[in-house]
Amino acid sequence: MPDINLLNQSTIDKIAAGEVVERPSSVVKELVENAIDAGARAVTVELKEGGLSLIRVTDNGCGIAKDQVRKAFLRHATSKISSIEDLEFVESLGFRGEALSSIAAVSQVEVVTRTSDELTGVRYSIAGGVEEDVEEIGAPEGTTFLVRNLFYNTPARRKFLRQPQTEGGYVADLMEHIALSKPGISIKFVNGGQLKFHTSGNGDLKEVIYRIYGRETAQALLPFHAKEGSFGVFGYIGKPEVNRSNRSFEIYFVNGRFVKNDIIGKALEEGYRKYLMQHKFPFAVLHFELDPQEIDVNVHPSKMQIRIHRGNELYAFLSGAVSEALHETELIPEVKLSRPEAEKREPPKAPEPFESTRIRNLAREEAPQYMVKSMPVPEVIREKPVHAAGRVLGAPEKETVIKAKDHILVEKPVQMNLFEEKILTADTRDEYVILGQIFDTYWLISVRDKLLFVDQHAAHEKVKYERLVKALSKKETASQLLNPPVILDLTGKERELLAEFLPYFGRLGFELEEFGGDAFAVRSMPTDLYGCGEKELFMEILDELSENPMKGTPEVILHKLASMACKSAVKGNSRMNRQEMEALIDELLTLEDPYHCPHGRPTIISMSRYEIEKKFRRIV
Repeated sequence: MPDINLLNQSTIDKIAAGEVVERPSSVVKELVENAIDAGARAVTVELKEGGLSLIRVTDNGCGIAKDQVRKAFLRHATSKISSIEDLEFVESLGFRGEALSSIAAVSQVEVVTRTSDELTGVRYSIAGGVEEDVEEIGAPEGTTFLVRNLFYNTPARRKFLRQPQTEGGYVADLMEHIALSKPGISIKFVNGGQLKFHTSGNGDLKEVIYRIYGRETAQALLPFHAKEGSFGVFGYIGKPEVNRSNRSFEIYFVNGRFVKNDIIGKALEEGYRKYLMQHKFPFAVLHFELDPQEIDVNVHPSKMQIRIHRGNELYAFLSGAVSEALHETELIPEVKLSRPEAEKREPPKAPEPFESTRIRNLAREEAPQYMVKSMPVPEVIREKPVHAAGRVLGAPEKETVIKAKDHILVEKPVQMNLFEEKILTADTRDEYVILGQIFDTYWLISVRDKLLFVDQHAAHEKVKYERLVKALSKKETASQLLNPPVILDLTGKERELLAEFLPYFGRLGFELEEFGGDAFAVRSMPTDLYGCGEKELFMEILDELSENPMKGTPEVILHKLASMACKSAVKGNSRMNRQEMEALIDELLTLEDPYHCPHGRPTIISMSRYEIEKKFRRIV
């Protein structure tokens, strides 16, 4: 058996730091939470290269006393608690005493701080856990942290960090949550010399939501307030039309702390269950006021996970309150036939915080360019235009339709066995007999000794998917001009994602440009995706990128985009004539796998002549 080694303190500190500091956003979270605990009324966060080279956090809180600065960087040193019993009543954001020591172990840290009762402040430098310098210095009341070269001494950790734009997006997402959690604190966020957002700190939660998520979202909110026993909650919930494809916009805070909790999330979705389609999730910003003794925040070093003592009661309380609030509201969406090009929004203006000269000390970077010029593409063959009802323009009106009321005379069709001799090929096309359409959704086709049932939506979806993927792979994507353009209000994280993947969106046929403030305009989009809810489609793409971020894999983006072509496919309950069916079948036969739609549903099922005759007892 190998000898057991006792690790040195430096190695121990670096390993322990990995539990607290994962990326630049982890550093920002810990430092901003310390600023809030220190009673700051204004906090400024500045990044260079997404926080990889420099993070600056400045606050006007109470500061750190001169004789306490060194102690603050020791492991498990904290002013928030003094014993294990205090964990039952902890109300501060920080309490573990690990943040500063962990940050100092993997970066170069400089802190300048002064308390209100001291004439001078102190500047303290520490790198890799080793003290470098300490001196008295003139400084304003409050604290400024400068964190440079994160993970400079742990290259194994640094190489797993993402691109600066992506890391900056994580920080932007964090800062938005902090601003929503503390509307009474002025929060300023600067990335690469650019002001991303600045809240006034006047305590108005809806104003913060407006500054982050834009006018449309802010106008579609319902004030929400409920209380039952020791459970209290207030904030805003979105009307059902304000929904997204992931849970990123289910934002809730417990006693001022941003958390993720399955009980709260499922209760919120249960309240919306009757009002949202499947796989759609609500928008909500909720503040919960719970008895500190009812929750346990000491679950993970990130302090984002909590345990709730009476989880079942909280679930029933929240789901019922949300459902009742929605039930009592007239949820009739407003229909807008067109949206004129709105006036360009100016960046939100807010009072400057206590420091006005910090930015000039931060090296300015060139702002990213968001304009994508139209790319010359060869002319591609386009499909015949289809009405909403699924009819090809100019097609004959005569139809062959089999009427069916409740059910057809078969019990259990089976999926085609693809290992048998294929009958769905171009060579056997002449053997097909299209019998007609049933339920305005399925086609009946007779071929050899089989009866085929074709799902028209799944078949059309598959055809459009393969067509678009082929065009994208050959860079033959054509664009359709949008008039008026689609205006998007993006969050900080979404803006950073857009900047990172902007060249790929250009290749896909999207033309985008800045529209003032946080807004962007979509001027054109791929022709095959035109008319299928342009704004919803684009936001779904960003949602998927946000939930499952990818690096250097544009092919994945292409396939995600192509799979969304199903939105423009002919729907069920749409009449189709024989010419339309024949055209779609002919194109389906050219595909390598015509048997499944992009989501895995079968496009075709079959029933043999043997099974039919057996049902009629012609054979035993």
